[in-house]
Amino acid sequence: MEQSFNEREAIGWMQENWRKSFIFSVAYVVLIFGIQYLMKDRRGYKLRTPLALWSLGLALFSAIGAYRTWKHMISILTTMGFKQSVCNQVFYVDPVCKFWVYLFALSKVLELGDTVFIILRKQKLIFLHWYHHILTLIYTWYCYKEMMSGGGWFITLNLTIHTIMYSYYTVRAAGFRLSRWIAMAITVSQILQMAIGVTLCILLIWWRKDEDCLCTWPDISFSFLMYLSYLVLFCNFFSKSYLVNTQKLKGE
Repeated sequence: MEQSFNEREAIGWMQENWRKSFIFSVAYVVLIFGIQYLMKDRRGYKLRTPLALWSLGLALFSAIGAYRTWKHMISILTTMGFKQSVCNQVFYVDPVCKFWVYLFALSKVLELGDTVFIILRKQKLIFLHWYHHILTLIYTWYCYKEMMSGGGWFITLNLTIHTIMYSYYTVRAAGFRLSRWIAMAITVSQILQMAIGVTLCILLIWWRKDEDCLCTWPDISFSFLMYLSYLVLFCNFFSKSYLVNTQKLKGE
């Protein structure tokens, strides 16, 4: 499947259809807030087994994808260096990971389903959650159709963190209690991912005129603003969830 996958057709399809990510995003917003309204006077569903299976499936997909993309990334780092690992566009057509890069882009539509579980279980839906899902979907499809420089790191890090995150969700949904420190560590890893993203965007500004690092201002601007907004929101989430609440508990 990996070897026979036609990445040129996939990239061509995405170039023609990437704007459909906006349609998915609008439908997503209408759906989640519509369901939330319908659930207002109803009791939440437990959904432990479906959620565990859902999270396990996404964890396994992320793990396989991370393995394949890291294999390519390590090869580039050891043979061509860090700059090429950021700048090169071979990531999108490499025989080892091209299939998983395309599936990664498509999976951002599937991941919108995370929010349905939150609403049906009547858990708190925060702005960061649905904002992150919408913008990541649009950015990922745009990134793929542009074969954007820096995309290799974005995809590889995202798959790696999602492997850990969805594994955590799987264990929690199965009914096991886990240390609060694990949740904190996952949030810290997400913050680190966003900080790396901002740093890569700054590097691309310096390198963009090089022949081997072609990228446009719209590409860099989109990436930088997205990563910066995520960095601020995740830091705020960490502060409110783990620092402020901990201080309140100690005060009580």
